Amino acid sequence: MNKAKVMSFIKANTMIIALILISAFFVWQTGGRMILPQNVSNLISQNAYVFVLATGMLLCILTGGNIDLSVGSVVCFVGAVGATLMENKDVNWVIAVIFMLIIGIAIGAWQGFWIAYVRVPPFITTLAGMLIFRGLSNVVLQGLTVSLTNTTFIRLFGGGADCYVPDFFGVEGFNLTTMLTGIIACVIYLVIQIQSRIKKTKKGYEIESLNRMLIRSAVICAVILAFSYQLSRHKGIPTALVIVAIVVLIYGYITSKTVLGRHFYAVGGNEKAAKLSGINTNRIYFLAYTNMGFLAALVGMMTIARLTSAQPTYGQNYEMDAIGSCFIGGASAYGGTGKVSGVIIGALLMGVINLGMSIMGVDANWQKVVKGMVLLGAVIFDVVSKKRNN
Repeated sequence: MNKAKVMSFIKANTMIIALILISAFFVWQTGGRMILPQNVSNLISQNAYVFVLATGMLLCILTGGNIDLSVGSVVCFVGAVGATLMENKDVNWVIAVIFMLIIGIAIGAWQGFWIAYVRVPPFITTLAGMLIFRGLSNVVLQGLTVSLTNTTFIRLFGGGADCYVPDFFGVEGFNLTTMLTGIIACVIYLVIQIQSRIKKTKKGYEIESLNRMLIRSAVICAVILAFSYQLSRHKGIPTALVIVAIVVLIYGYITSKTVLGRHFYAVGGNEKAAKLSGINTNRIYFLAYTNMGFLAALVGMMTIARLTSAQPTYGQNYEMDAIGSCFIGGASAYGGTGKVSGVIIGALLMGVINLGMSIMGVDANWQKVVKGMVLLGAVIFDVVSKKRNN
């Protein structure tokens, strides 16, 4: 493999390499505590909100580098309303869930309307939303904490001590269901890769070298199996991971395999050209922010379930973690570029940094400094790469 190919491989997999190196650094610095089964499980449970919100934030960023600053406040407001309904008003949890989803979608549609059809800048619209819904959260909760007691809701949305997929084989000390799930995931991934390569070859498309595909597939499968093994040694698959997996698979398919997904990229790449080609650009903006409201509502439910309560302070800085994960994962600050898989890598990187520094006992303020530097570095890399290509 010559130097040009090596550099091309590194550039295409920069964030994966960075994730591996940073993970190895924290494993070394924590004396291996970083990869203890319980910590691996916590990495998912504590950062599930980042994966979900970042997936939705990607659609906003694709439309032209736009962001949604209100998601943290919407998470808090939806959670506050849901907890109040279930605990103070004795509303059935199913009805409360439906109501929370409706609220989230309505908020997203309301902001999407101003952005898409009135052309109020997304930054201003969502900044206003951040203030409005943070204030309304305090109004709903009256500055107090509302504790959750509905065990069904808590378990379903990833909270409590028993929020894990049960082991159907009942092996003592090892969750065989989790390990088999990891193996099946690897088989499915390999089948998809092979089918995709065959289709591209038949259609005469340019494909990557076989060695590069094999190396990447081997690394990804090794990570999945190692991850599954560690979870198997703890309590198995967290419920939050199931929710994250469903969201990632659905949005990964939408962005890569559907006409609607291609429209998001087209609007971000060149809005005028997209409009001239018949794409309803206003509709794309509207859908991006409506969808963001929906996912914020889902995260609101996951948050109050995990913490078994609702407080006026929940959701703070959630929007920053989501935005940071997108840009670190390869989404362009100019829009039109980015993948769900990249966003997941970015979210994992943020989660690894958070967990690693917490285990090391690094001060919370220094943690923010490090995350800020990582985010700045990722955006600088994107900007410099764009200039070189031009």
